[in-house]
Amino acid sequence: MRKASISRKTAETDITVEIDLDGQGRYANSTGVGFFDHMLDQLARHSMIDMNVRAKGDLHIDDHHTVEDTGIALGQALAQALGDKRGIRRYGHFALAMDDAQVSCALDLSGRPYLVWNLSFPTQKIGTFDTELVREFFQALSTHGGITLHVDLVHGLNSHHIAEAAFKSVARALRMAVEPDPRAGDSLPSTKGAL
Repeated sequence: MRKASISRKTAETDITVEIDLDGQGRYANSTGVGFFDHMLDQLARHSMIDMNVRAKGDLHIDDHHTVEDTGIALGQALAQALGDKRGIRRYGHFALAMDDAQVSCALDLSGRPYLVWNLSFPTQKIGTFDTELVREFFQALSTHGGITLHVDLVHGLNSHHIAEAAFKSVARALRMAVEPDPRAGDSLPSTKGAL
């Protein structure tokens, strides 16, 4: 059972994340940040990872701590659910088109966190959501999930479409990477003997 539950409580946030890597993309996400909830829903649905995120944060200040700490907790949950990573595909990639936007993602569940972020937004906000928080989320996810993550904007005009394409492309690449490889059996996807 590739499931995990993580609770993270600080002076700024109180977050609980539950995931099931072998789910059907079901979601129940509530962070108090509407646009971010919409993005988490996309991440769950398109990765086929069941996801339940409950977050209470210092939104009277801004959304930053809630978004970043959710990325931390979700990354930790992914690492826990993957365990020693035996039998998984490990690598994933996806180029996703959404109207005017195309975002490409390549990732490696290597245990070596690294973020390459070639994505910018034409506006600073999507509604009340700061677009710079998209990168903050993926930086936290990459760091605490042990993921080498490359996200590249090919083109795009609309900030909402660009952000959504980023979440969906990462989701699809993640789906590929966490799936069991039927040819690998119980072996590690590495010549090192450990990930």
